[in-house]
Amino acid sequence: MKFVETKEHNMKKLNYFLLIGITFLSFTCLNAQNLKPYIMGVKSGENMDHLKTSLKTNLQSEGLEVIGEYAPAGNTNRWVMVISSDELIQAVKSVGGLTGFAATLRVGLTKKDSNIIVSYTNPVYWGNAYYRSDYGGVEQQYNGITAKLESAMKKTGQFIGKDFGSEDGVKLDDLRKYHYMFGMPRFDDPVELNEFSSYSEAVSKIDANIRAGVENVKLVYELEVPGKNIKLYGFALSGEDGEASFLPTIDIGSPKHTAFLPYEMLVLDDKALMLHGRYRIALSFPDLSMGTFTKIMSTPGNIKDLLESVTE
Repeated sequence: MKFVETKEHNMKKLNYFLLIGITFLSFTCLNAQNLKPYIMGVKSGENMDHLKTSLKTNLQSEGLEVIGEYAPAGNTNRWVMVISSDELIQAVKSVGGLTGFAATLRVGLTKKDSNIIVSYTNPVYWGNAYYRSDYGGVEQQYNGITAKLESAMKKTGQFIGKDFGSEDGVKLDDLRKYHYMFGMPRFDDPVELNEFSSYSEAVSKIDANIRAGVENVKLVYELEVPGKNIKLYGFALSGEDGEASFLPTIDIGSPKHTAFLPYEMLVLDDKALMLHGRYRIALSFPDLSMGTFTKIMSTPGNIKDLLESVTE
């Protein structure tokens, strides 16, 4: 019996091939896309206190919880809000491990002359850097976070939406296996700060030290991932080796990378870990010149020493 194609059947075939083509095109465009670490959200003429209040309200109205905030490097012209959300938590729970570092994103406010620039960490950039080949499994959550951040910015002022932080950006494939140069650490080369007998001992010890106070280290936020042996901390680092010693050296462009900080420590199972400074700083400043990098040669070790003191 000869099969005769109907008009309806031909339309179904056409729709199928269109879907395949669109999917392939989307993947190709994303793969060819160069990503940058930050996005400019809003430029505002409001004073800092009023803007912080309205921005925080707008973020939280979108389901983006502000879990910590502070002035990085003690600079009154800068402010950072650390945010998390159900999407970020569910993404971490689905993959686990070192992706605990991805449980938060950051929003930065930087005063320049009479205006304040509100910027934030680009979810797609940081998501691909931290989830790497697993990003496809959490892409839906990151699309949701991106939409929520844009909506919060539009409630705050006129949305700019321009990415920045690198002149040419970083190719997707390079971002997922990022390192500054040959021989430098990657995402999966974290620094072990301390090891404990169990996850509960690690958290108990660190929390007790924070309550007692640790010189030149102050808690900005803490976030425990439910059902997982994962807890993420963010710390303000002060003293002669703290943020004020290295931020002015590396954050020399415009717009400022205020949302680079605070620095994180992750408790994963029975270990306290940090991303290596030569990875975490370079990822935040991918255009950093070797000349500038050499000016902060001691910074990765100094950060390690400061965070390690919280675990002892």
